[in-house]
Amino acid sequence: MPHPYVLLSAAVSLDGYLDDTGPERLLLSSPADFDRVDAVRAWADAILVGAGTIRADNPRLLVNSPERRAARTAAGKPEYPLKVTVSGSGDLDPAAAFWHTGGEKALFTTERGAELARGRGIAADVVPLGAELRWPAVLEHLYGRYGVRRLMVEGGGSVHTQLLRAGLVDELHLVLAPLLVGDPAAPRLFGPGDYQRGRLRLVETRRIEDVVLMRYEPTAPGTGSHASAADRHWLALACELAARCPPSRTAFSVGAVVVAADGTELARGHSREGDDPVAHAEEAALAKVGPADPRLATATVYSSLEPCARRASRPAPCARLILDAGVRRVVTAWREPDTFVAGADGSGVLAAAGADVVVLPEYEARAKEPNRHLLD
Repeated sequence: MPHPYVLLSAAVSLDGYLDDTGPERLLLSSPADFDRVDAVRAWADAILVGAGTIRADNPRLLVNSPERRAARTAAGKPEYPLKVTVSGSGDLDPAAAFWHTGGEKALFTTERGAELARGRGIAADVVPLGAELRWPAVLEHLYGRYGVRRLMVEGGGSVHTQLLRAGLVDELHLVLAPLLVGDPAAPRLFGPGDYQRGRLRLVETRRIEDVVLMRYEPTAPGTGSHASAADRHWLALACELAARCPPSRTAFSVGAVVVAADGTELARGHSREGDDPVAHAEEAALAKVGPADPRLATATVYSSLEPCARRASRPAPCARLILDAGVRRVVTAWREPDTFVAGADGSGVLAAAGADVVVLPEYEARAKEPNRHLLD
């Protein structure tokens, strides 16, 4: 199911701490960075913190700039983003500032936690998600029930850790402050766990007064039928490549990317690339990878359109080329319509051979865009 774009935001000391153990909150950001955070909040449809952050810090989580709030309302949005928290127990203080400032609030909890929260009069839309909390369910509800497309997560460390371990983070904003905490009892940003493989991509560094902002994106594909945030990044790139195809009245415009398990891009391609008027995207991309490359066995092919099962221009369709290359995982945005081939089912060919096929329908419109002239 679709879910929002998830942005984690945190500030840490040089030795990786979110706070110290003193009675007051340790201010790690600079005034200019607090203003940057305010701008990110104004960008978001919802802001989420864990129950532990509400108990420890009693945050208000507001957009403080009147100009930014005015811009939100002018764009048809609520003055403040939806404020969201998660608590399995529902054991929260109904007098906390979180519930009594800003706009709408939502509490995701368990069936038992919902009974406690409602009994305490928590001023929020209380959403029970069964016997236990699962992050995919939280994100799917935010997307479907509340229309949240951009989610900013401000902590705490356990929430950040859980989302990263689950491969659900699209972007990480990390601010490094020129302080050392050195107290093993103080909270750290990330805890131990089985994190997703691969290096994150550094997309920006920026000095903001005496702190440094670093923005990262994940790169490692998901595994099996599980879709990771990096899968969405790579499929978005495949859709961008589709828009570069020379136009055609007799073939789809498709983009493809081949990515190793550690997040290394092996190759990319698009339909009718170069001087080949009948080249398919997956074919063009795979041709750039050595057939003996051992990384292909655990790689993922991203294709804006389902790989073809039959074609007239070449002996081997793209589904067969993918299988012959040893690839056993494909992520796509759109199942092939019957425009040129009746009963096209490249996904079925791949699945029958043991490959995992993941379809992300939230990218279907982007994949279709360069093909509108063929579909109208």
